[in-house]
Amino acid sequence: MTAEREVTDTPSVLADPVEAVPERTHRWGFGAFLFVFAIFVLTAVMIGAFVGAFFPNAGPSPTVIVVGTVVPTVVAACVTLLVTKLRGNGPRIDLRWSMRGEDIRAGFKWGFIGLLVTTLAAFVWTSVVGEQNAQSAIGALVDNQRMPIGPAITLFLFVWLIGPVCEELIYRGLLWGALERLKWGRWAVFCLTTVIFAVSHLEPLRTSLLLVIGIPIGLARLFSGRLGASIVAHQVNNFLPALAVLLVALGVMPA
Repeated sequence: MTAEREVTDTPSVLADPVEAVPERTHRWGFGAFLFVFAIFVLTAVMIGAFVGAFFPNAGPSPTVIVVGTVVPTVVAACVTLLVTKLRGNGPRIDLRWSMRGEDIRAGFKWGFIGLLVTTLAAFVWTSVVGEQNAQSAIGALVDNQRMPIGPAITLFLFVWLIGPVCEELIYRGLLWGALERLKWGRWAVFCLTTVIFAVSHLEPLRTSLLLVIGIPIGLARLFSGRLGASIVAHQVNNFLPALAVLLVALGVMPA
């Protein structure tokens, strides 16, 4: 074997085995994603209305911040799972949800790549728009807001571990599967889910940064063919932002 052949046969460090996409047999489609997103928005609006009606002077209290951040996303994720149970074959088959060794390895790889890329992108973005405008919605909520340790840790665990699971179920599970059912090509599915993921955060100033954040997470889903890899990648990517939220909320680090 020649040296040239040996180089050619060496796998790329970025390569993941791509599983063949099985034929979609579920009965839900893009409408299911729109329904879940509507549930997310409606839940957030109802929480805001409830707080405004019964606790008009509560302001951004720790309880309001945690409930308003956690509940809409968790409710939407639960509805996603229910859709796959009632209209399909369950999340393991319909959403390609698994957590095998190869999923974890691929997730860590793409997560660390994403962490490097998004840290650089966040630095550039902050220098362009200013530190205050570059804050995430959660970061803005805990800005100059000292929180008790219980709510602060709850928020940390949600941003780091729970939120990524919920968001991946919705965007690179339900939405991804809906587009595959419409016979979209895998790269088209990757591009559209990444764009919708960024826009659906409803943070217009940060949409371009969220696009950058979503790319490596989407690539983990694309190249592995499974949801577990993108969940892990999302969790790895969210660790530093979650830690920053925790330190700011506890008053250890200035906002």
